[in-house]
Amino acid sequence: MTDTVTQHWDPDRYKRTAGFVAELGAPVVELLAPVAGERILDLGCGDGLLTARMAALGCEVLGVDASPEMVAATRARGVPAAVMDGANLGFDGEFDAVFSNAALHWITDYQGVLAGVYRALRPGGRFVAEFGGQGNVAAIERALQDALARRGVEVPSPWFFPAPTAYRAALEAAGFEVVVLEHFPRPTPQPGDIRAWILTFGNLYLGHIDTSEHEAVVNEAVAALAPELRDTEGNWFVDYVRLRLRAVRPA
Repeated sequence: MTDTVTQHWDPDRYKRTAGFVAELGAPVVELLAPVAGERILDLGCGDGLLTARMAALGCEVLGVDASPEMVAATRARGVPAAVMDGANLGFDGEFDAVFSNAALHWITDYQGVLAGVYRALRPGGRFVAEFGGQGNVAAIERALQDALARRGVEVPSPWFFPAPTAYRAALEAAGFEVVVLEHFPRPTPQPGDIRAWILTFGNLYLGHIDTSEHEAVVNEAVAALAPELRDTEGNWFVDYVRLRLRAVRPA
């Protein structure tokens, strides 16, 4: 067992098992409504698929991510990217928009994120994002926590899944004007069973036990989740609940 666990990303595995993440980000890009010539920061750019799409529209984009492997994958698409902690952004009035898809729930220092995003925007600039909200992957977390508890290991949620009222208050406290804030369930079909999702995204749980126990814990979680996240035809889905927002730094 380790005391400190960090999420490790393999771009190839991510592409195979989590390609749906970028595809489901299309509505967030629509909410952003990028315009050619705008300078846009993609916060938590991942492998850069959406960043590259915005660049193809004629935007001047920069992707940032805490994972060197993901930054390398973004650069491989021909898109500028830098390794950076999302809670400690180093920009000052440089961007027309900050965009983020499926990344902010990985950063528990939400106040640091919002302060950095506000500072990075030009007056009148917009912040558009989607990430996990209250209730996101609740069944999966419960199954993993139960499997670990049977081994004497207690792990509270490592993610940041805020309630919409609380996040609106945080945005306003950071100086933003909130234009759109939606909280909605989005059950998401998976290409196989839930095992691939757990192995891709669940290191913050599995990292608390020896690797020799990973397979047993994952098997227990899959069995527990089958009645809730598998339909009668054998298709699996993830119990996503999302927060989607558009906020503005006042001019």
